[in-house]
Amino acid sequence: MAVMVMDAPSAWDVLDGVNLPRGYRVEITEGKIIMTPQGEYQWKVILEAAPQIKEQLASHGDILSDVMIDFPSSQYGYAPDLAIIAPGAERNSRGRFEWHSLEAVLEVVSKSSRDNDFAKKFRLYAECGIPLYVVIDPEAGSCTVHRGPTRTGTYDDATDVPFGQELVLPLTGREITVRTDGFPKAGDLG
Repeated sequence: MAVMVMDAPSAWDVLDGVNLPRGYRVEITEGKIIMTPQGEYQWKVILEAAPQIKEQLASHGDILSDVMIDFPSSQYGYAPDLAIIAPGAERNSRGRFEWHSLEAVLEVVSKSSRDNDFAKKFRLYAECGIPLYVVIDPEAGSCTVHRGPTRTGTYDDATDVPFGQELVLPLTGREITVRTDGFPKAGDLG
């Protein structure tokens, strides 16, 4: 399905021409540029999940990690830990995907990102109609799958999946299953 690509203002425009330091995650929340180092838990979860998702997507969509996505706001610029791009989605004139190209977003919570992942991103992703938002929490040792976004910034349904069980991602016309037994729990790394 091809999606019409629009040229709305992007929160990322403020960073045009800026050389950002390597190894830092950069996002924009409420107009503030936030730079945080990638955490070890996040990296290990992404390393476990991304290849599983990529293999099952085959040619029906794509997966990105820590890549700028344009949202319909000049106040928010997120680069999800993992973003599943819908088949046939096109980049805008900036060379980026927009929010309506996302079938699912998976965010790995860290101590520094808890407020963003549980509140601000949750609200924005729901308002934007992103069908599936998964919060992966190494501290709790579980994933929460949010479905049924509403325009009021909530999701109608939430299902918890403990690490060790299969994480099922119901996408349009297909399902992706991610094994979580390799996801690190808080305290596993040392």
